[in-house]
Amino acid sequence: MKSFLAALIGIIACATASTASAADVKLWRLDCGSILVKDLSAFSDTFDYAGKSRTLTDSCYLIRHDAQYLLWDTGLPAELLNAPLDPNAPMAPTLKATLADQLAKIDVKPDQIELVGISHYHFDHTGQAAAFPQAKLLMGSLDLAEMKRDPLPFAAVPQHLKPWLADGAPVEAVTGDKDVFGDGSVTMLSMPGHTPGSYALLVRLAKTGPVLLSGDIVHFEEQIKVKGVPPFNTDRAESLASMDRLTHMAKSLGALLIVQHDASDIRKLPAFPRAAD
Repeated sequence: MKSFLAALIGIIACATASTASAADVKLWRLDCGSILVKDLSAFSDTFDYAGKSRTLTDSCYLIRHDAQYLLWDTGLPAELLNAPLDPNAPMAPTLKATLADQLAKIDVKPDQIELVGISHYHFDHTGQAAAFPQAKLLMGSLDLAEMKRDPLPFAAVPQHLKPWLADGAPVEAVTGDKDVFGDGSVTMLSMPGHTPGSYALLVRLAKTGPVLLSGDIVHFEEQIKVKGVPPFNTDRAESLASMDRLTHMAKSLGALLIVQHDASDIRKLPAFPRAAD
């Protein structure tokens, strides 16, 4: 009994100390491109969107934790800068500004990025990662394994992650949920299904409150209501379970859910260069 009480007192003391010395956390929404989707049926296996088209946003996020910087997702590759949109293509991606150019506007240099977190292996989330070769890569272990598979899975481009896959840059193969900074302020959340090692990100801000960045657990808000799963997801049951976890967590925490590909959702956060805190 005494040992239990001692342990409980220790936990409370640590929590109090953590609260007293809470990190200064800020979150910036970055523009990492857009994708014109000619037939939205590609994003639901239940035929909810036949004949509909939509432009999906490709958003990335910069998180400052005291003096440390984490970049969450790296968007479309820089080669697509100012690429013309082909209205006849099934999917037409384009980019208006690189991550490096946007970071320069808030006086952040690429070599200041200590951590790059990738929600999953698709090319529109890994595109500019190699611009930050000094950073430690945080990525789901199962997705990292898929990047080395032959043949490669759909939309995986290992060259985007060359510093970590081939050149020896530091990498952590994440399993389960990961408390990134060790204080509960930023947590990678394991939510497989879209890919085997998909992740979302929870960021706790002092004024804004909890913010949930979806990765590609869903691509737009309507998918939540109709339980629409893209046919190219790797596991339908896991996709639905992760969707349920994401939405339940948003409700239980009172979190601001940001669906990263949904233009309406990302506008819930301040427009760059303003930050949420």
